[in-house]
Amino acid sequence: MFDESLLDDPDALARADRRGLLRGAAEAGARVRTAARHAAEAGIADLKPDGRPRAVLIAGPGTAAAGVADFVGRLAGAACPVVRLRSTGVAPASGALRWELPGWAGSVDLLLIATPDGSEPSLSLLVEQAYRRGVTPVAVCPSGAPLTESITAAHGLFVPMATAPYEADEPAAASAPGALWALLTPLLALLDRTGLLAAEPDTLEKVADRLDQVAERCGPAIATYSNPAKTLAAELAEALPLIWTEGAAAGPAGRRFAAALAELAGRAALAADLPEAMPAHGALLTGDLAAGADPDDFFRDRVEEVQMMRARVVLLRDRPAGGLTAAPAARELALSHDIAISELEPEEGSDLETLAELIAVTDFAAVYLGLASRA
Repeated sequence: MFDESLLDDPDALARADRRGLLRGAAEAGARVRTAARHAAEAGIADLKPDGRPRAVLIAGPGTAAAGVADFVGRLAGAACPVVRLRSTGVAPASGALRWELPGWAGSVDLLLIATPDGSEPSLSLLVEQAYRRGVTPVAVCPSGAPLTESITAAHGLFVPMATAPYEADEPAAASAPGALWALLTPLLALLDRTGLLAAEPDTLEKVADRLDQVAERCGPAIATYSNPAKTLAAELAEALPLIWTEGAAAGPAGRRFAAALAELAGRAALAADLPEAMPAHGALLTGDLAAGADPDDFFRDRVEEVQMMRARVVLLRDRPAGGLTAAPAARELALSHDIAISELEPEEGSDLETLAELIAVTDFAAVYLGLASRA
């Protein structure tokens, strides 16, 4: 059951948040600044690459690494292929996961490894394989992890992951809000030096400022009626979210939101880009999940009944390409089937700033939904 009263009780939220997820979401801006400093100290700002890599390969476990690959791919656009190396194995444990370079990888390619753990033996083997093939390896992981030794031996670049003092005894969860920015920020700084995307120090500082602004609007002390993250969490309490995205930053943010809802709140969600989302999810708007799907007597006693889950469209919007937008058609389709809509649209800014705002609000929402559902 969803306890909405918990959302407006900061002390109860703090007691329920045993993993420190709200704290991690609030500290996202600080993580960006610390990670940018670590990148500068590692010498990224002084790098003078010969040119752009032919392809960027990204490896790492969990939601954070998947998000890094998705965000880098969208931000790089057509400048360079970005390939996520998906893991295989018999279990999700660090010792069981396996990564392999594609057969075509060579000296003109760049390997980026993002992991909040760094003890995965296969990632160390991947670095050795990259060294033999002439692929340049770069890793972001906690200091002292076994992976750092492999990177040093392969003459690669290691950037310490920005961690908080309370994470010293336990690695950050891959799905934690702070972990994403701790892993992503140094890689953005690196790819800025290669010319694949724009992430100068001033841009990263603006991203940190935007994350701080979201934390002020979405923090535990802000009441639900004026808190967009708490409002979204309450709207999704009894819903199957259909996350429809539009714009450069919204697609990766929507997929991140779906993954965060699953891992942090234990809720299923579907994400798709507009306009393809409308036919892809069209049957869900008219089936058993539709708001009007109730064949029984409307006036029956519902007090003892389990609340039925209904579909709800979550529209995440950024600036659409060429100014063309499918949002009006999406709203018309949903409302014609009595499907409720929640909408988020970031303030003006660079692609990184708008991406940061969408991720931050939806991360807070996923955490609030998870905490209030377990109350």
